[in-house]
Amino acid sequence: MSKDGGYRVGIDIGGTFTDIVLSAPGGARHAYKTLSTPDDYGRGIVAGIKGALDAAAIEPGAIDRVIHATTVATNTILEHKGAKTALITTEGFRDVLEMRRLRIPEMYALNYPKPAPLVPRRLRLEVRERLGPDGSVRLPLDETSVARAIERIAEAGVEAVAVCLIHSYANPTHEVRIAEMLRDALGEGVFVTCSSDILPVIREYERTSTTVINAYLGPALSAYFASLARHLAALKIEAPIQVMKSDGGLMSVAAAARKPAYIVESGPAAGVIGAARLERGQNDLISLDMGGTTAKASIIEGGMVARTGDFEVGSGINLSSKLVMGGGYALKLPVIDLSEIGAGGGSLVSIDAGGLMRVGPESAGADPGPVAYGRGGTQPTFTDALVALGYLNPAHLVGGELALDAEAACAAMNEAVARPLGMDLLDAAYGVFEVACSTMVRAVKAVSTYRGRDPRDFALFAFGGNGPVVGAAIASLLEMRRVLVPLHPGVFSAAGLLASDIEHEIARAFFRRLDGLAAGDLEAAFAELERELAAVMASEGHGAGGFLAERHADLRYAGQAHELTVRLDHGISGDLGAMARAFGDEHERTYGHQAEAEEVECVAIRAVGRVPAELPNGLKPELAKAPAASARRAFFGPEAGHIETPVLGRGDLEGVVMEGPAIIEEYDATCVVPPGWTVRLSEGGALCLEAK
Repeated sequence: MSKDGGYRVGIDIGGTFTDIVLSAPGGARHAYKTLSTPDDYGRGIVAGIKGALDAAAIEPGAIDRVIHATTVATNTILEHKGAKTALITTEGFRDVLEMRRLRIPEMYALNYPKPAPLVPRRLRLEVRERLGPDGSVRLPLDETSVARAIERIAEAGVEAVAVCLIHSYANPTHEVRIAEMLRDALGEGVFVTCSSDILPVIREYERTSTTVINAYLGPALSAYFASLARHLAALKIEAPIQVMKSDGGLMSVAAAARKPAYIVESGPAAGVIGAARLERGQNDLISLDMGGTTAKASIIEGGMVARTGDFEVGSGINLSSKLVMGGGYALKLPVIDLSEIGAGGGSLVSIDAGGLMRVGPESAGADPGPVAYGRGGTQPTFTDALVALGYLNPAHLVGGELALDAEAACAAMNEAVARPLGMDLLDAAYGVFEVACSTMVRAVKAVSTYRGRDPRDFALFAFGGNGPVVGAAIASLLEMRRVLVPLHPGVFSAAGLLASDIEHEIARAFFRRLDGLAAGDLEAAFAELERELAAVMASEGHGAGGFLAERHADLRYAGQAHELTVRLDHGISGDLGAMARAFGDEHERTYGHQAEAEEVECVAIRAVGRVPAELPNGLKPELAKAPAASARRAFFGPEAGHIETPVLGRGDLEGVVMEGPAIIEEYDATCVVPPGWTVRLSEGGALCLEAK
């Protein structure tokens, strides 16, 4: 077995499978899938890494970097299993979390039940102090009121405390003092978060909510990362651990434990980054990641990933639209702009009271999983429908390691779907397929049509365990003519981790109109921010010259309620006119117009430090062929019918353009090429499906 170092491992935990990708120094990759273990995710990680190491004949000591994406933060909020949290805030602002914004996610639903605050009112405590928006002290901090609040926190057995004072973005002194008093009185056993550390910018509700989320997640994520480190140490892997952030960058596990709010959308981000970085030459893509529980879509234009600073977590289905907000907890941190729908391989199929078929959003998950898994599931799922249609090989899933019970899947579909609807089994299964695809079309439209982009101008980039199965069907519904399926599609998010940059961002409030601002003032503010960024990067092992620095500014027209983040290219921060024009261009791209006569004001400035990832060197992959020529009958709807369909490996397509129908089987995924489509290999080994 190889003992040489330089190997990196990407770990992506999904609702059904844990995916492992091992990257060799030369760029070769080894993939492995195993069922997730929700009771202790570390068990699934250990099993996956062991399997990957054995398959590649590599010893654990050869791994020198571990990169991880996790949904633990999201699930902690969704399941309300976070720490018992208290909030310390300025007198008179106790109910900011309750009042929220005057927004509801359902039009005309005036009685829409708002989610309960993560901190109950009895643990939202006020202290006497007041700062002005310029940071001036209008009322000094009354430490007696702080001591009373700490006494109540101690009596309540609180595990985490969020500190968020009015206008502390302009002057953190009072928050810093409260944090000192908390740690002196309660020790290091209580997780403390200050808004001036996590989000020092304006907007009281968003700032308070984000700070509370960070505190709420702190103890759970610290325990999770400590458990992960123990599991890896038991395998004799001592490599540093890095964690995917919601914006697609990487941070150290120590930083993630301090600021877990940054990794709430850790899992979905990795695949989007992989699509943008690994599929070279394809600059305009709509990514579709369909796994076992959800389907996620995002847009990549000109090779650039779309990001947003307005996000809500815990609102059920995220349609990624600023017009559909108010149903979750505000998280004002950089996030890859994506939409997420409850449709995956484990999505449960049911018939509602009105006799309509539904697919999801509830999922069978990894345990018990679909009926076909033979692990105790009784209600049919989307995967069971795919088995009935003949799209999945019962003896081949995960390279044959997970055998499927086709007879049980068909029986469950018959009993729960076909008979109640008075349909033939195949027609019912295809109906499940069509309903699921229609649901996923909403996710694609949310990042394209709803943003003024025509999906027909993009290629659909399909990955995840089930993305290649549905890719051509969804593209047909949207009149898209090209679908790309990358190498290792079923573990592509784990591969995307290996293509992600190490990244840190520091933001500061900077509320000034450009027409009253001297360029030197802005330069001085950025210089101070970059000194702080350099210290953070140095603490992560990246000294001066070891990272690239970028400047961004949050700008808006004077009087607007919301701002846009604009990247300031080299030298532009010293030219305020160019800065205003850059904002106008971004405003027109986003909203379709600009107001050249209006004054532009700056709300905040941001410095981003980035260490670029080492991307694969273009090594030509070895493409597996089918063990023997084979075919099976697959159903492609009432018009096309039941067709004897060739079953191939990706390697069988080298130098060939094949007309559908065809099924391409791989270790980690199955690609379905329906009638009316062709398939060929790209130069890099991706499957290229094209509508005839």
